[in-house]
Amino acid sequence: MKITNAIQKIKNIKCVGLVSKPHDSSLTEYYRKIRDALKKYSVKLLVEINSAKNLDCDGVNFEYMCEQSDFIISLGGDGTLISLCRKSFKYNKPILGIYAGNLGFLTDIKVDEIDEFIDNIFAKRYRIDERMLLEISLHKRDEQKHLVAFNDAVFARHDVSSLSSIEAYIGGDFINSYRGDGLIVSTPTGSTAYNVSAGGPVVYPLTEALILTPICPHALTQRPLVLPVNFEIEFRSKDDILIVIDGQDEYRMEDFEKVTVKIAQKSAKLIHSLKINYFDTLREKLNWGNL
Repeated sequence: MKITNAIQKIKNIKCVGLVSKPHDSSLTEYYRKIRDALKKYSVKLLVEINSAKNLDCDGVNFEYMCEQSDFIISLGGDGTLISLCRKSFKYNKPILGIYAGNLGFLTDIKVDEIDEFIDNIFAKRYRIDERMLLEISLHKRDEQKHLVAFNDAVFARHDVSSLSSIEAYIGGDFINSYRGDGLIVSTPTGSTAYNVSAGGPVVYPLTEALILTPICPHALTQRPLVLPVNFEIEFRSKDDILIVIDGQDEYRMEDFEKVTVKIAQKSAKLIHSLKINYFDTLREKLNWGNL
Protein backbone atom coordinates (compact mmCIF):
# COMPACT_ATOMS: atom_id res chain seq x y z
CA MET A 1 0.00 0.00 0.00
CA LYS A 2 1.33 3.44 -0.91
CA ILE A 3 1.34 5.77 2.11
CA THR A 4 3.38 8.60 0.60
CA ASN A 5 3.41 10.64 -2.60
CA ALA A 6 7.12 11.39 -2.27
CA ILE A 7 8.58 13.38 -5.14
CA GLN A 8 12.04 13.52 -6.68
CA LYS A 9 14.91 14.43 -4.37
CA ILE A 10 16.92 17.64 -4.57
CA LYS A 11 19.90 17.67 -6.93
CA ASN A 12 23.19 19.54 -6.44
CA ILE A 13 22.56 21.29 -3.14
CA LYS A 14 24.70 24.44 -3.04
CA CYS A 15 22.72 26.84 -0.87
CA VAL A 16 20.22 26.43 1.99
CA GLY A 17 17.97 29.06 3.57
CA LEU A 18 16.98 29.27 7.23
CA VAL A 19 14.08 30.92 9.05
CA SER A 20 13.77 30.60 12.83
CA LYS A 21 11.04 31.08 15.39
CA PRO A 22 10.62 34.82 16.03
CA HIS A 23 12.11 36.47 19.12
CA ASP A 24 13.87 33.30 20.35
CA SER A 25 17.60 33.80 20.83
CA SER A 26 17.85 30.40 22.56
CA LEU A 27 17.97 28.82 19.08
CA THR A 28 21.41 30.26 18.37
CA GLU A 29 23.25 27.05 19.31
CA TYR A 30 21.00 25.06 16.97
CA TYR A 31 21.69 27.51 14.15
CA ARG A 32 25.42 26.94 14.70
CA LYS A 33 24.94 23.17 14.55
CA ILE A 34 23.08 23.52 11.26
CA ARG A 35 25.73 25.89 9.88
CA ASP A 36 28.59 23.55 10.83
CA ALA A 37 26.80 20.45 9.51
CA LEU A 38 26.25 22.13 6.13
CA LYS A 39 29.80 23.47 6.02
CA LYS A 40 31.09 19.87 5.82
CA TYR A 41 29.44 19.68 2.40
CA SER A 42 30.58 23.17 1.29
CA VAL A 43 26.97 24.41 1.35
CA LYS A 44 26.21 28.09 1.90
CA LEU A 45 23.64 28.96 4.58
CA LEU A 46 21.52 32.08 4.12
CA VAL A 47 19.61 33.29 7.19
CA GLU A 48 16.51 35.47 6.77
CA ILE A 49 17.26 38.93 8.12
CA ASN A 50 14.77 38.99 11.03
CA SER A 51 15.87 35.53 12.15
CA ALA A 52 19.50 36.64 11.95
CA LYS A 53 18.86 39.35 14.54
CA ASN A 54 17.95 36.65 17.08
CA LEU A 55 20.68 34.22 16.01
CA ASP A 56 23.59 36.69 16.17
CA CYS A 57 24.61 36.31 12.54
CA ASP A 58 24.42 38.11 9.19
CA GLY A 59 21.08 38.01 7.38
CA VAL A 60 19.58 38.52 3.92
CA ASN A 61 16.09 39.55 2.85
CA PHE A 62 13.46 36.84 2.58
CA GLU A 63 12.97 37.04 -1.18
CA TYR A 64 16.68 36.71 -1.93
CA MET A 65 16.98 33.76 0.47
CA CYS A 66 14.11 31.94 -1.26
CA GLU A 67 15.43 32.62 -4.75
CA GLN A 68 18.94 31.38 -3.96
CA SER A 69 18.16 28.36 -1.77
CA ASP A 70 17.80 24.77 -2.93
CA PHE A 71 15.71 24.11 0.18
CA ILE A 72 14.77 26.09 3.30
CA ILE A 73 15.04 25.08 6.94
CA SER A 74 12.34 26.07 9.42
CA LEU A 75 13.82 26.14 12.94
CA GLY A 76 11.06 26.27 15.57
CA GLY A 77 7.62 24.73 15.89
CA ASP A 78 4.70 24.03 13.59
CA GLY A 79 3.69 27.70 13.55
CA THR A 80 7.09 28.71 12.18
CA LEU A 81 6.88 26.07 9.46
CA ILE A 82 3.31 27.00 8.49
CA SER A 83 4.23 30.68 8.22
CA LEU A 84 7.26 29.82 6.08
CA CYS A 85 5.19 27.59 3.75
CA ARG A 86 2.72 30.42 3.19
CA LYS A 87 5.32 33.17 2.70
CA SER A 88 7.51 31.07 0.36
CA PHE A 89 4.54 29.69 -1.62
CA LYS A 90 5.43 31.29 -4.96
CA TYR A 91 9.03 30.04 -4.81
CA ASN A 92 7.95 26.38 -4.51
CA LYS A 93 11.02 25.32 -2.50
CA PRO A 94 11.20 22.16 -0.31
CA ILE A 95 11.11 22.90 3.42
CA LEU A 96 12.76 20.98 6.26
CA GLY A 97 11.17 21.47 9.68
CA ILE A 98 13.53 21.14 12.65
CA TYR A 99 11.55 20.77 15.84
CA ALA A 100 12.19 23.28 18.62
CA GLY A 101 8.58 23.89 19.66
CA ASN A 102 5.80 22.36 21.75
CA LEU A 103 3.65 19.96 19.72
CA GLY A 104 5.43 19.17 16.47
CA PHE A 105 2.98 17.46 14.11
CA LEU A 106 4.87 18.76 11.07
CA THR A 107 8.47 19.12 12.24
CA ASP A 108 9.74 15.59 12.82
CA ILE A 109 13.50 16.30 13.02
CA LYS A 110 14.59 16.99 16.60
CA VAL A 111 17.47 19.33 17.35
CA ASP A 112 19.70 16.47 18.56
CA GLU A 113 19.23 14.80 15.15
CA ILE A 114 20.52 17.73 13.08
CA ASP A 115 23.95 16.29 12.21
CA GLU A 116 22.60 12.85 11.38
CA PHE A 117 19.75 14.11 9.22
CA ILE A 118 21.86 16.55 7.22
CA ASP A 119 24.21 13.64 6.51
CA ASN A 120 21.13 11.68 5.37
CA ILE A 121 20.10 14.50 3.04
CA PHE A 122 23.40 14.34 1.18
CA ALA A 123 23.20 10.54 1.16
CA LYS A 124 19.68 10.83 -0.40
CA ARG A 125 18.13 9.09 2.63
CA TYR A 126 15.01 11.22 3.01
CA ARG A 127 11.70 11.88 1.26
CA ILE A 128 9.79 14.96 0.10
CA ASP A 129 6.01 14.84 0.55
CA GLU A 130 3.59 17.19 -1.16
CA ARG A 131 0.90 18.72 1.07
CA MET A 132 -2.15 20.44 -0.37
CA LEU A 133 -2.78 24.12 0.42
CA LEU A 134 -5.98 26.14 0.34
CA GLU A 135 -6.42 29.10 -1.96
CA ILE A 136 -8.78 31.65 -0.40
CA SER A 137 -10.10 34.42 -2.65
CA LEU A 138 -11.69 37.52 -1.13
CA HIS A 139 -14.00 39.12 -3.72
CA LYS A 140 -14.83 42.84 -3.64
CA ARG A 141 -16.48 44.33 -6.73
CA ASP A 142 -14.01 43.73 -9.57
CA GLU A 143 -11.08 43.06 -7.25
CA GLN A 144 -9.85 39.82 -5.71
CA LYS A 145 -7.32 39.20 -2.96
CA HIS A 146 -5.76 35.74 -3.09
CA LEU A 147 -4.36 34.05 0.02
CA VAL A 148 -2.99 30.60 0.82
CA ALA A 149 -3.53 28.51 3.94
CA PHE A 150 -1.56 25.48 5.02
CA ASN A 151 -3.97 24.19 7.69
CA ASP A 152 -7.29 25.98 7.48
CA ALA A 153 -9.49 28.97 6.88
CA VAL A 154 -11.79 29.57 9.84
CA PHE A 155 -15.02 31.58 9.59
CA ALA A 156 -15.71 32.65 13.17
CA ARG A 157 -18.36 34.91 14.69
CA HIS A 158 -16.94 38.18 15.93
CA ASP A 159 -19.73 38.86 18.40
CA VAL A 160 -19.84 36.13 21.05
CA SER A 161 -23.36 37.11 22.12
CA SER A 162 -25.05 36.02 18.86
CA LEU A 163 -25.01 33.13 16.39
CA SER A 164 -23.41 33.45 12.99
CA SER A 165 -25.00 32.25 9.76
CA ILE A 166 -22.74 31.33 6.83
CA GLU A 167 -24.18 30.15 3.52
CA ALA A 168 -22.19 27.72 1.37
CA TYR A 169 -22.54 27.18 -2.40
CA ILE A 170 -20.85 24.84 -4.88
CA GLY A 171 -21.15 25.61 -8.59
CA GLY A 172 -23.85 28.16 -7.79
CA ASP A 173 -25.97 25.57 -5.98
CA PHE A 174 -26.89 26.21 -2.36
CA ILE A 175 -25.40 23.53 -0.09
CA ASN A 176 -25.98 24.53 3.51
CA SER A 177 -26.43 27.37 5.97
CA TYR A 178 -24.09 26.93 8.92
CA ARG A 179 -25.53 28.51 12.06
CA GLY A 180 -23.49 28.50 15.24
CA ASP A 181 -20.03 29.70 16.23
CA GLY A 182 -18.62 29.36 12.71
CA LEU A 183 -17.08 26.96 10.23
CA ILE A 184 -13.63 25.46 9.54
CA VAL A 185 -12.43 24.70 6.02
CA SER A 186 -9.41 22.44 6.42
CA THR A 187 -6.79 20.68 4.35
CA PRO A 188 -6.06 17.04 5.23
CA THR A 189 -2.83 18.22 6.88
CA GLY A 190 -4.84 20.71 8.94
CA SER A 191 -7.29 18.03 10.05
CA THR A 192 -5.28 17.51 13.27
CA ALA A 193 -5.38 21.24 14.11
CA TYR A 194 -8.54 23.22 14.99
CA ASN A 195 -10.59 20.79 12.91
CA VAL A 196 -10.08 17.84 15.23
CA SER A 197 -10.70 20.01 18.31
CA ALA A 198 -14.09 20.95 16.82
CA GLY A 199 -15.04 17.30 16.30
CA GLY A 200 -13.87 16.96 12.70
CA PRO A 201 -12.23 13.81 11.28
CA VAL A 202 -8.54 13.01 11.28
CA VAL A 203 -7.68 12.72 7.58
CA TYR A 204 -4.46 11.20 6.26
CA PRO A 205 -2.45 14.24 5.05
CA LEU A 206 -1.86 12.94 1.51
CA THR A 207 -5.60 12.36 0.93
CA GLU A 208 -7.05 14.61 -1.77
CA ALA A 209 -10.02 16.25 -0.05
CA LEU A 210 -11.54 19.39 1.46
CA ILE A 211 -12.97 19.18 4.98
CA LEU A 212 -15.81 21.37 6.29
CA THR A 213 -16.40 21.24 10.05
CA PRO A 214 -19.06 23.34 11.86
CA ILE A 215 -17.95 24.99 15.11
CA CYS A 216 -20.50 24.42 17.88
CA PRO A 217 -23.45 24.24 15.44
CA HIS A 218 -26.90 25.37 16.55
CA ALA A 219 -28.45 22.17 15.14
CA LEU A 220 -27.07 18.78 16.16
CA THR A 221 -27.76 17.50 12.63
CA GLN A 222 -24.89 19.64 11.29
CA ARG A 223 -21.91 17.34 10.78
CA PRO A 224 -18.43 17.52 9.24
CA LEU A 225 -18.38 17.10 5.47
CA VAL A 226 -15.53 15.76 3.32
CA LEU A 227 -15.61 16.97 -0.29
CA PRO A 228 -13.71 16.12 -3.50
CA VAL A 229 -10.52 18.01 -4.13
CA ASN A 230 -11.75 19.71 -7.33
CA PHE A 231 -14.64 21.54 -5.65
CA GLU A 232 -14.62 25.32 -5.18
CA ILE A 233 -16.82 26.49 -2.32
CA GLU A 234 -18.38 29.94 -2.14
CA PHE A 235 -19.30 31.47 1.20
CA ARG A 236 -21.58 34.43 1.93
CA SER A 237 -22.77 35.99 5.18
CA LYS A 238 -24.49 39.16 6.37
CA ASP A 239 -23.18 38.67 9.90
CA ASP A 240 -20.05 40.01 11.57
CA ILE A 241 -17.64 37.20 10.65
CA LEU A 242 -13.87 37.00 11.01
CA ILE A 243 -11.92 35.00 8.44
CA VAL A 244 -8.81 33.62 10.15
CA ILE A 245 -6.09 32.10 7.96
CA ASP A 246 -3.95 29.48 9.73
CA GLY A 247 -4.48 31.34 12.99
CA GLN A 248 -2.07 34.00 11.71
CA ASP A 249 -4.02 36.54 9.59
CA GLU A 250 -7.52 37.98 10.02
CA TYR A 251 -10.01 39.62 7.65
CA ARG A 252 -13.57 40.92 8.15
CA MET A 253 -16.03 39.06 5.93
CA GLU A 254 -18.29 42.12 5.77
CA ASP A 255 -15.57 43.90 3.76
CA PHE A 256 -16.13 41.49 0.85
CA GLU A 257 -19.06 40.39 -1.30
CA LYS A 258 -18.12 36.72 -1.08
CA VAL A 259 -15.27 34.38 -0.24
CA THR A 260 -14.27 31.33 -2.27
CA VAL A 261 -12.08 28.46 -1.13
CA LYS A 262 -10.44 25.75 -3.24
CA ILE A 263 -7.27 23.69 -3.36
CA ALA A 264 -4.28 25.71 -4.58
CA GLN A 265 -2.56 24.67 -7.80
CA LYS A 266 0.83 24.31 -6.08
CA SER A 267 1.53 22.21 -3.01
CA ALA A 268 3.90 22.62 -0.08
CA LYS A 269 6.94 20.33 -0.25
CA LEU A 270 8.02 18.98 3.13
CA ILE A 271 11.29 17.11 3.71
CA HIS A 272 10.85 14.15 6.05
CA SER A 273 12.91 11.44 7.70
CA LEU A 274 12.48 7.93 6.34
CA LYS A 275 12.21 6.71 9.94
CA ILE A 276 8.93 8.47 10.70
CA ASN A 277 5.48 7.87 9.26
CA TYR A 278 2.24 9.68 9.97
CA PHE A 279 0.79 6.95 12.17
CA ASP A 280 3.82 7.10 14.46
CA THR A 281 3.15 10.82 14.85
CA LEU A 282 -0.53 10.26 15.66
CA ARG A 283 0.30 7.67 18.30
CA GLU A 284 2.88 9.94 19.89
CA LYS A 285 1.04 13.28 19.75
CA LEU A 286 -2.53 12.02 20.34
CA ASN A 287 -1.53 9.28 22.75
CA TRP A 288 -3.24 6.60 20.66
CA GLY A 289 -3.04 3.01 21.77
CA ASN A 290 -2.38 3.78 25.46
CA LEU A 291 -4.90 2.45 27.95
